[in-house]
Amino acid sequence: MDVKRAVLLPLHSVAVAHFVVAIHGGLTVQFPRGDGTPGAELLWRLGQSKYLTFWNLVLQTVYFTICVINDLIGTNDSHPKKTPFIRSLRDFIQASLAFPLSTFVCLTFWSLYAIDRELVFPKAADTFFPWWLNHVMHSNILVFSLLETVATYHKYPSRSKCLLGLAVFTIVYLVWVHIIYYLSGEWVYPVLSVLNVAQRIVFFLILMLLFFGLYFLGEVLNNKVWESEVAEGQKTRKMKKK
Repeated sequence: MDVKRAVLLPLHSVAVAHFVVAIHGGLTVQFPRGDGTPGAELLWRLGQSKYLTFWNLVLQTVYFTICVINDLIGTNDSHPKKTPFIRSLRDFIQASLAFPLSTFVCLTFWSLYAIDRELVFPKAADTFFPWWLNHVMHSNILVFSLLETVATYHKYPSRSKCLLGLAVFTIVYLVWVHIIYYLSGEWVYPVLSVLNVAQRIVFFLILMLLFFGLYFLGEVLNNKVWESEVAEGQKTRKMKKK
């Protein structure tokens, strides 16, 4: 086993285990059923599937599983002569979704929590939602994302592909949130219920700008941490063009 694999395989395996535990914990939390109205009943039945946090946990589990597979049968070389599909898939997901989404979830959750926790995680939730699970879902996600950025070089695909993937994901989740509101008459996040239509539009636009901005942050961090590998890749591409 080469040095890179010896380091990355345990890291990625621990990450998979961590997110599996987070998903299991989220699914077993006993949320109160609400006031018995059809809307409250629907929200209760949807459970964690209505939250972006849970979508992120599933995505991170898939991503780090792909990392493990790449560690075993792919390659972690900075510039392999032939890039396996699993390696290309790993780099695409990290660039377009895994880093931006984990950072977005962590920053927005704790920012809103600091402003007024009732808007995102009401104090009443402390009675049935363990504090450690809250940190597993909303804090550790950024820790693993940053560790991945530092430990693994990612060859970023074209910006157009990454931003398209990010846009598709964003639109799908926003549609999901509005479908839930249409069917239940309740917003998934309490903060949306205190905003009027114009304010919600501005709120969504600001969040989308932040989400897309985090893609560029991930690219900058990757290029900074792996400066020599990026330069080598650029040199190789120039030589091939000649």
